[in-house]
Amino acid sequence: MPKQKTHKGAAKRFKLTKSGQVKHAQAFKRHILTKKPTKRTRNLRKAAYLTVTEGRTMKKLIPYK
Repeated sequence: MPKQKTHKGAAKRFKLTKSGQVKHAQAFKRHILTKKPTKRTRNLRKAAYLTVTEGRTMKKLIPYK
């Protein structure tokens, strides 16, 4: 059976934790930060996790991570 190809766009954006969850960076942290409260931008630094349903899809795109 042939090897699967990793989706390079997904590989750059998502990481797998040891427990199998899919971790990703938060959105809305790139620009126009002056109007956002400091508390909000600070909380956007934290990693977020995909839901179980979305996680299953992403795991198919990054099979060797």
